[in-house]
Amino acid sequence: MEKEAQTVILDSITEGVFTVDLNWEITFFNQAAEKITKIPRQQAIGQLCKNILRSELCEKDCALQKTIETGKPIINKPVHIVDAKGNRKAISITTAILKDKRSKIIGGVETFRDMSLVEQLRKEIQQGYSFEDIISRNHQVQKLFSILPNVAQSNATVLITGETGTGKELFARAVHNIGPRKNRPFIAVNCGALPDTLLESELFGYKAGAFTDAKKDKAGRFALAEGGTIFLDEITDIPISVQVKLLRVLQEKTYEPLGGTFSCKADVRVIAATNKDIEKLVTQDKFRRDLYYRINIVKLALPALRERREDIPLLIDHFISRFNRLHNKNITGVTDEVLAILLEYEYPGNIRELENIIEHCFVLCQAEIIQRECLPAMFQKKQIDESIGLNKAVTLEEMERIFIKQALRQNNDNRTAAARQLGINKSTLFRKMKGFDIK
Repeated sequence: MEKEAQTVILDSITEGVFTVDLNWEITFFNQAAEKITKIPRQQAIGQLCKNILRSELCEKDCALQKTIETGKPIINKPVHIVDAKGNRKAISITTAILKDKRSKIIGGVETFRDMSLVEQLRKEIQQGYSFEDIISRNHQVQKLFSILPNVAQSNATVLITGETGTGKELFARAVHNIGPRKNRPFIAVNCGALPDTLLESELFGYKAGAFTDAKKDKAGRFALAEGGTIFLDEITDIPISVQVKLLRVLQEKTYEPLGGTFSCKADVRVIAATNKDIEKLVTQDKFRRDLYYRINIVKLALPALRERREDIPLLIDHFISRFNRLHNKNITGVTDEVLAILLEYEYPGNIRELENIIEHCFVLCQAEIIQRECLPAMFQKKQIDESIGLNKAVTLEEMERIFIKQALRQNNDNRTAAARQLGINKSTLFRKMKGFDIK
């Protein structure tokens, strides 16, 4: 009778529950487990649990086996199973030891929750804030997303500006990938990484005999990009002598290889980028004015990460998903304390620096969630800004306070502009500022 009552209770809960004996054979399987796996109870009982769940962990990293061996439960570990219809399904599992009345270990118990809807919602959210490989919910970046399709369909030269690590090449690739040249080459050139003496020959190629070691013709990057796109990163590092040749390519769609006597046609779209103040360089005569006008047909100005802090949680989640695949781990996220620290950091290296920080954490993290001690050394001594209450666990209210302060800072304390950026009424912003004691 007691066993029947237990079965009724376990069948009434929405989480799947099953138990195994010490031979890993299933001894109990509730109704929710049937529903999630699409396998009837009668078929599951007596079977090895790995044949029922068919999870990626079953063969080499069984969570239930770890719990029985170590005595430590595993809580809310994300895994994927394959149900009876062959569908891959996301679940979250929790394990514990099963003991009899005399406290003798007789097996294990595992509960699991269907996370398919959560995973679907997460994908939908990311899709709503993504474009190609770029992820952002920031209003400035969203505006760029809205014009990228039109920019891509044109053949206009594009100038992308922004600090190091803001994703200039990602935007260049996005323009190429959704444009009519997407099936043609995309050639990226870091102009700052090439010596001035080699840059001209690298861009335009050379003919045999052009210089001592030129024993045969070599095609330049423009030739390799024929019909496609060439991305000139750090274009402000190009010397004046090469700027003249580049200007001719943009004006006349022709160039001459080094040592050549005939012009070559160039059917190439040019996308340029720089992390410097190009207009200032023009006024200082360090960059040709006529070339600047030629490359500045369409300008995409990328904000720094410190100006789009609302993207930090999205990017953290994105990098964790990527590094889970690369490092074969199942890290679920970061602690509230780590999120608070990462929200407050200034990121001189922008998104690339955040990516490096998360990868550093993956190397050190042995748990399922990234703790503060996994962060690089510079964060270990960093005190969290107590003026906004981040010495405690981050809450939605505290994150809201961060974003309000950020919007005010970006708009020079203009409340009307800050409210517009946040998508709320000015009166609502004033009330929230008063509630958060923001001066």
